[in-house]
Order: sequence, then structure tokens, then C-alpha cells
Amino acid sequence: MRVMTSNQPYLLRAFYDWINDNGLTPYIVVDAARDGVEVPQEFVKDGQIVLNISPSACVNFYLDNDGVSFQARFGGQPRRISMPCSAVLAIYARENGAGTVFATEDEMATADDSSLTDKPDTTDGPKPASEPQADAPVPPRKGKPSLKVIK
Repeated sequence: MRVMTSNQPYLLRAFYDWINDNGLTPYIVVDAARDGVEVPQEFVKDGQIVLNISPSACVNFYLDNDGVSFQARFGGQPRRISMPCSAVLAIYARENGAGTVFATEDEMATADDSSLTDKPDTTDGPKPASEPQADAPVPPRKGKPSLKVIK
């Protein structure tokens, strides 16, 4: 089987365009501890940084299959920001939280490994409705959007 390139840069571009096309403000959550991440460390919290990547907040924005780079002001000082696409943990619209969270490389490797060794489900029928199912959709919450990455 042929190994494919990561789909994350393509999805990142698609969500970026979609959020901008709808007149909303795209934000990304970045793993600041990853190799190749250049962000102002004084704004990193819990190993992550949230960045406004709207056209009005940054200049020289560039997004390709290898990474994201742009210039933005932090505390009034212009800074160059860059990171590999794999360091982006999520992209969402500030106004309503619409967007996506990306799986980490470790999660992807675990999923690939488990798909090869998973045994067929031998439970008798569906789970009772009183038991929450892991893949059940979660209704969106009202109020200010927030993301929490759980590892």
C-alpha cells in the first residue's frame, strides 16, 4: 500500500478559507513545544499558543504543505511567526467556535496500529441508550468558544 502525505495542510487551508469566506476570524491553536515552531514564548500557556491568523491581524501570510508563516504584532512589536503544519492542533472561528481539531501524529500512529489488530466487536447489539457512546455527536455550547486539547 502506498503511503500518502498528511491531509492536515489541505484541511487547514480549507478551514482557513471557509472561515474567512464567511466573514469570521480564524484562530489556530499551536503546540509551541514542537520542533520548528517559532512563536513568542512569553505568550505560550500550558505549552500552547492561540493565534489570530485573520488577514487583518497578520501580514505576509503563507500556508503550504510544509508550514504556516506570517508576521504579526505582539505587545506592539512586530514578530515573525512560523511553524510546521503538524504543530497546528486546531483551527476555529473566534465568533462561533466552528472549525476542527487535528489528531496528533501519535494519535494517528496509534489509530493505524489498532486498526490492524482490532478484533471484531462481539457485543450483543447496540449499547443501551443510558450509556454514553464515545462517537456520539456533542451539541455545541452557547457562549464564548474555547478549546481544550486532551492528550
